Order: sequence, then structure tokens, then C-alpha cells
Amino acid sequence: MTASRLSLFVFLLALATTLTGCDAIAGIFKAGAYTGIIAVFIVVALVFFIVNKMRGPRT
Repeated sequence: MTASRLSLFVFLLALATTLTGCDAIAGIFKAGAYTGIIAVFIVVALVFFIVNKMRGPRT
């Protein structure tokens, strides 16, 4: 595992342990349904992007 992948993994691990799901969901419900749909789409796209970056270039 290269240093950049290791640092990305550590960053994701720290992010996953520090963010609480209940606070995020409460904020989404306060903002409205359309905002929640957009936020979920952005989060899924971001996770997909990060997973693709961790896999490396496809040959």
C-alpha cells in the first residue's frame, strides 16, 4: 500500500468515526426533502469517487 493510499484510508477512517449519523439526518430533515435528496446524491457520488481513487488506475 502506497503512502498516498494509506493517508487516504486514515483520513476516511477518521472522518467515519468523528461524524455522527444522527446529526446529519436531523440537519437534512430540517432543511427539507429536496435538500436531503441532493445531499444523499452528493455523498454517494463522493464515496464512489473516493473508492475509485483508492483502487488506482485501471489497466
